[in-house]
Amino acid sequence: MIFARVSFRLFFVCMLASASVAFAQKAKPTRPGEAGVHKGYIAIDAATGATLLEDNADVVAPPASMTKLMTFAIVHDKLVAGEFSLSTPIQIDTSDARMGGTQVYLDPRETFSVEELLYALMIQSANDAAHALARIAGGSVPGFVNLMNEKARELGMTRTTFRSPHGLPPSSRKEADGDLTSPRDFAILCRYLLTQTNVLKYSSVRERPFGQNRANGPLQMRNHNNLLGKVAGVDGLKTGYTKSAGYCLSATAQRNNRRVIVVIMGAFGPGGEVDLGRSRDRKTIALIEEAFGKIPANSPAFTSSAPLIESPIEHAPIAAPAEDEAPVIKFSIPKKTK
Repeated sequence: MIFARVSFRLFFVCMLASASVAFAQKAKPTRPGEAGVHKGYIAIDAATGATLLEDNADVVAPPASMTKLMTFAIVHDKLVAGEFSLSTPIQIDTSDARMGGTQVYLDPRETFSVEELLYALMIQSANDAAHALARIAGGSVPGFVNLMNEKARELGMTRTTFRSPHGLPPSSRKEADGDLTSPRDFAILCRYLLTQTNVLKYSSVRERPFGQNRANGPLQMRNHNNLLGKVAGVDGLKTGYTKSAGYCLSATAQRNNRRVIVVIMGAFGPGGEVDLGRSRDRKTIALIEEAFGKIPANSPAFTSSAPLIESPIEHAPIAAPAEDEAPVIKFSIPKKTK
């Protein structure tokens, strides 16, 4: 009996020590130059779709809020088809207001135009805006999700299944029940958006007020893409993060009429550290630089055939990169807040 008690105590102490070591390894701060981890990535030439770099690019994982890029694609299709316009008003309802997560705090007493909600979708990554747009564009949110999956099949995204218009984790908290895709599939979607839609009009905006007529004043939206304005040529596209998905980013940059697309998924700091996306951003910058160097000299210049959609809202024009623009990086990782 005494031996059993001693053995149990030794076992308990060992288990506690192991857990403490594991926690310490995960919680340690990122040191300069220390590499993070990721599930997979891909870099492609936006003009041709050719793969320039890849690592585990077919891994299937949650895209988190990158899901909103497909939401944008479906709304754009509806706009082109003339089913509604950018100025069409959307009356907010309680189901929109209950979404939670990142939002613009929509109220059932409010009404916003399609375009205002698109800015909220792409800049603030607002889940309530995604829900409102899906509800109107699809007739219902489940109907909209069906359109998302039909579009994925149409584009050849064979490893992708959407189950929401926003990318929030499913209520079951089981990864298999949520949105799933791969870096390669999402690069296909990004290329479609760049060549066939005006997504850059929204994804390139760093800050913008939402709800100018609100009684308490507008909400100042800030883009979650830290590379905007800090890495030469970057003008999109979308970030994402949940505990299950990790830090994700679909990025694009244009220099000297060449454009690259980088998709990275499941990124964390060293040892799986939750590092506010620092390792994701560093890796994406490195991939952008390397990808531009791998574009063949005879590769065609990037062009877009996106249809013109009349906008009732003024927006900052997207500055075209100069022909002799040097690939200058101006980037600093924000300090981790306590």
